[in-house]
Order: sequence, then C-alpha cells, then structure tokens
Amino acid sequence: MDLEMIFYGLVGLVLLYLTIKLLKWPLKILLNGVIGIVLLYVANYLGTYVGFYIGINAVTALIAGFLGVPGVIFLVVFKMFL
Repeated sequence: MDLEMIFYGLVGLVLLYLTIKLLKWPLKILLNGVIGIVLLYVANYLGTYVGFYIGINAVTALIAGFLGVPGVIFLVVFKMFL
C-alpha cells in the first residue's frame, strides 16, 4: 500500500466519524418524539378500557413529541389530578 491510500482511508474514517456524531443528536430527538406519540396513542387505547382518555390535540401532541416518555407520563398524571 502506498502512503496516499492510507491517507485517503484515514480521511474517510474521520469524515464517517464526524457524520455519525452530527446525525446522532437529531436522530435521537426524532426517535424520542416518535416514541412519545406512539405511547400517547397506546395510553389512549388502553385507557378506554378503564374510562381514561387523554384528548389528542396540538398541545398534547407537542408535549408528547418534545418530551417523549416523560411527557406522556406528565400528561397521564396531569389528567388523573384534573
């Protein structure tokens, strides 16, 4: 192997590492939001059996989307005390 190929390989590895680092944070936030929305629907589905329902509107969707699992827990606890 010549020195040029080793250099290109190292540059490629560094670029791959930086790309993964940059995409990790937005993907984590997106996954957290999707999990929150799915849990909100699951809580509503299971809650219908016991007469518990959280209205899905813009505010509850934003809370579940931005906060994820803690947001859904907050909505459930808030609804219980309301």
